[in-house]
Amino acid sequence: MSASNTLSTATEADVPDAPETTNHTVVTESGRAGTITAYAPDGDVLYYNNTRTKYFDVDPVEGDPLTVEYAATDTIHSSGPNCQDPPCALNVLERADLETGEVEVLYERYDYKEHAGEWHDVDRINETHVLVADIVADQVFVVNTETEIVDWLWDAQSEFPVEGGGPYPGDWAHINDVEYIEEGVHEGHVMVSLRNQDQVVFIDPEEGLLEDWTLGSEDDYDVMYEQHNPDYIPESRGGPAIVVSDSENGRVEEFQREDGEWTRTWEWADERMQWPRDADRLPNGNTLVTDTHGNRVAEIAPDGEIVWQVESTLPYEAERLETGDESAGGQSAQELGLESQTVDAADDDDGLGVLAALSGVVDVIVPHRIQNGILFAAPVWMGRLEFAVVGVALLTGLSWAGLETRWRLRDAGIGFRSPVHRRGGD
Repeated sequence: MSASNTLSTATEADVPDAPETTNHTVVTESGRAGTITAYAPDGDVLYYNNTRTKYFDVDPVEGDPLTVEYAATDTIHSSGPNCQDPPCALNVLERADLETGEVEVLYERYDYKEHAGEWHDVDRINETHVLVADIVADQVFVVNTETEIVDWLWDAQSEFPVEGGGPYPGDWAHINDVEYIEEGVHEGHVMVSLRNQDQVVFIDPEEGLLEDWTLGSEDDYDVMYEQHNPDYIPESRGGPAIVVSDSENGRVEEFQREDGEWTRTWEWADERMQWPRDADRLPNGNTLVTDTHGNRVAEIAPDGEIVWQVESTLPYEAERLETGDESAGGQSAQELGLESQTVDAADDDDGLGVLAALSGVVDVIVPHRIQNGILFAAPVWMGRLEFAVVGVALLTGLSWAGLETRWRLRDAGIGFRSPVHRRGGD
């Protein structure tokens, strides 16, 4: 089932409590309302902020898990020195103390557009330098936040043709995630998610793209379809492996590096899953999943069961703070022997089989990507199954209206003739 139609996280008073769990959990949103919410282990809201228009990646500060750094964006609607042609964007990296509420801007940049004008991920390298996923310019760069000098930059156009991906220059690569790898065979390398190319790539800062390590290929949707937030698991924890949200395919999955190839070793989805955008493997073997159009953040146990869940309007990312940055403490699916779980409408015991079948009909007619675009702007009560019901009802209504119109015109003596017909003897 999907979230109720009373769900809202646009104000702190509306935010639902979470179930009790170990450690703190932070959830960001970048949809109808931009919010960042921190839940205490007892489920109460410890911190809430909706000052920015959109909130994206959030990471704990090393040595102080109740202080976080996050990427956020403000939309600028009025013309001014930093925005000649509104709407524009102000992208920021901020640090927030969840106990005191104190917020500090560490680095910011004004950008000329709002659509595809954000930074969805910032990854800290050391005390002075951060790695930024720049959707605006289809680039990844390292900047010194104290001097604001860019020390290194990788441009996706140096390795990928602009004829592929999304519309150029509007939203071509949509680089939505970066990760600086600190150990193992990829020590010092950068992992990058190019959403519109359906690929996760590895960059050697000196040599460039490591082609043999690329996961996925453009339009090969059996592997990934416009993925979000891949996390790298090194050899010390059972890798090399990548756990990733396969967003448009409506699942989370993991790939293991074996004999020079990537092999899918785990996947998970239930009937509610719709457009996941973050998945972190926790040290306890569970996987923390952010299901944007499922309107929830859920913790999945090794046997595939949901052991913790909190509702959220349109969550983007979730972080379990005391466990390290993203998947920093979790092992690979292969190491843990995780059980895959996928949805099979024929085995649905909740009476949703018919609705799932209707959803399949809508999938054939309406591309999954368009469905997610509609759901992003639709009321929060409209989940995947509700969308299927409404979609089928609309298609039925339009078909009936077309037939009714045809019948009325025929009764009025107005006939129809096919534009293609045979002549006698030809």
